[in-house]
Amino acid sequence: MQKDIKLVPGATQAITEAMRMEFVDTKGTATPLNASFEFDPSDPYAVSILFKGEPAPVRWTFARDLLIEGFYEPTGDGDVHVWPCLSAEGSAVVILELNSPSGEVLVQVSSRALSMFIRQMVGTVPQGSEDDLLDYDDELTALLSA
Repeated sequence: MQKDIKLVPGATQAITEAMRMEFVDTKGTATPLNASFEFDPSDPYAVSILFKGEPAPVRWTFARDLLIEGFYEPTGDGDVHVWPCLSAEGSAVVILELNSPSGEVLVQVSSRALSMFIRQMVGTVPQGSEDDLLDYDDELTALLSA
C-alpha cells in the first residue's frame, strides 16, 4: 500500500545508516554484526534495523519512540526492549533486546553512533509531527477497499 505524505521540510528522503553492532551472548561476549538502522518518513512512527547476515537478511521494525526513549532510559514492552548501558570495555552503548517465537537476541550499538542517527531522524521528522505526514482519510480508504 502506497502512503501519501505531506512533506515536512527535510522529510523527503529515507535515512539509512550502517552501524557496527554487536551480538551479546549470555556470557557477555560481543560478536560484530553487519547492520544498519533505517528510517523512512513515509512510515514516520517506525524505525528498522536490517541485520545483513546469512542465510538471509533479517529486518526488525518497531516504534521509533522506543529507540529514542531507550537511548536515555530503559523502555519497551513485548518484543522490543531498549536501554542505555556500558559495554564490557566500559564504553557507552545502547542495548536492544529483540524477542521472537524462535528466540531472543541482545545486540549493542555505540551510543555515539546511535545518537547521530537519532538526531538525523528527529531532524527529518520532529517528535510530535509524525501525524502531519499521514493522510488518514486515504489510509482508511485503502484499508476498506482491500
